[in-house]
Amino acid sequence: MRSQFEWDRMLSQKLYCPSKVRDGSWERVHAAQKRFNESEFWHDNSALEELKKCFGRAPKDMILTPPVYFDHGDRVMFGKHFYANTGLTILDENYVTFGDNVFIAPHVSIYTAGHPIDAKIRNTEVEYARPVTIGSDVWIGGNVVINPGVTIGDDVVIGSGSVVTKDIPSHVIAAGNPCKVIREITEEDRIYWEKQYQEYKKECEKNVSD
Repeated sequence: MRSQFEWDRMLSQKLYCPSKVRDGSWERVHAAQKRFNESEFWHDNSALEELKKCFGRAPKDMILTPPVYFDHGDRVMFGKHFYANTGLTILDENYVTFGDNVFIAPHVSIYTAGHPIDAKIRNTEVEYARPVTIGSDVWIGGNVVINPGVTIGDDVVIGSGSVVTKDIPSHVIAAGNPCKVIREITEEDRIYWEKQYQEYKKECEKNVSD
C-alpha cells in the first residue's frame, strides 16, 4: 500500500525515502519496459502499447526506440508527436512533462532525483525529487543530461553532450557543460530551412514524375 506521507513529501520536493513510497509503479513499468526492450518492435508494436499504459500521458503517435529506462512511468507526461531514439533514460521520481513535437536523440538522460550533499544524511538513503518540464518544438541532441528541476522552453535546440543544470528560455540554441544559451533562433533560420524544404519537395515531385 502506498505511503501517502512519503508520496506527498516526494512531490513537494522535500526529503523522502523512495523505498517507502510503495505505490507499485516501479514493478509495473520495469516489467513492461523489459518486454518492450526485448521485443521485435519494428514489426510488432504490442509491447509498446502495453508500456504506454504505464505512462501518465502517452499519445497515439509517439515513437520510442529501445532500449528505454523509466523508474516509474506514471509520472511521465508525453505530448503529441513525441520521438525518442535509442537509450532514453528518465528517472521520474517527480513529474517529467513534455510538450508537443519533441525530438530526442540517442542516449539522453533526464533526472528528477537528487541526493543530500552531506554524506551522513545521504547515507540514510533519503533523497529529494524536482520536476522537469520540456516545452513544445524542442530538439535535444545526443548524450544530453537534464538535471532535476530544469525547465526548457518552446522552440529550443539543445546541443549534443550538454549538461542542463538551469532553465533554458524559449526560441534559443543552447549547448555546453553547463548548458548555456548560444544564440536566439531567428527569422533568418526559418527562411533558410524553408528554402531547403521547398527544394526537397521539388526534387521529390521531379523524382515521382520521372
